[in-house]
Amino acid sequence: MNKSAVAGIKLLALDTSTEACSVALQVGTDILTLDEVCPQQHSKRVLPMVQQLLSQAGISLNQLDGIVFGRGPGSFTGVRIGVGVTQGLAFGADLPVYGVSTLAAMAQAAQRLHGAKQVIAAIDARMAEVYIGSFSLQQGLMQAISSEVAIKPQDISGFDLSGEVHAVGTGWQTYAAVLLQKQPAVIAKDILYPSAQDMLTLALPALGAGQFIAAELAEPVYVRDDVTWQKLPGR
Repeated sequence: MNKSAVAGIKLLALDTSTEACSVALQVGTDILTLDEVCPQQHSKRVLPMVQQLLSQAGISLNQLDGIVFGRGPGSFTGVRIGVGVTQGLAFGADLPVYGVSTLAAMAQAAQRLHGAKQVIAAIDARMAEVYIGSFSLQQGLMQAISSEVAIKPQDISGFDLSGEVHAVGTGWQTYAAVLLQKQPAVIAKDILYPSAQDMLTLALPALGAGQFIAAELAEPVYVRDDVTWQKLPGR
């Protein structure tokens, strides 16, 4: 998207798929961002954060061109909250929406902060698993070069990336030793969670290409569909 096209853009992005709650607002070339780590407080925090940024920018919801949301993978509840809030806001203001991978957003953050060209993003998925995917830089944007999966770290095979690889996300904090055996990488300790500002970056080409969709078509991506729910002893 060229600079003159970007100049008039007004886009909101939000993500509640991990322990972090993240909201970002792009008005032209200016981006406002709020990131908070607030486990289990997303449903209380996300709308006030949205309102804070809209007020700060002096615009209303119905002046936006669309809303971007973190589609997952992440916590089931968190991903659902993000999709639900996005749909509620979009229905009310008659706006189109666009879902961005949480793993891709963290990979894009590695490019923004560290100039990364190859990234493996991993979110701690609990139950001794990670949500993981690999990405490479193509025309300034991180593109997936593997499918996103939920997997036990010891069962991973086949990344086989050579050269400098950056590693982002809580999965690399929890399972660093095992993951580094699978793929040598530089762990970026400043990128634990996805940030909505990187979702804006990834969504801009989709806006220009007319790929935003009606709010009712917004779909979460859980990756792990076959979860067996077991009550823990004493819960």
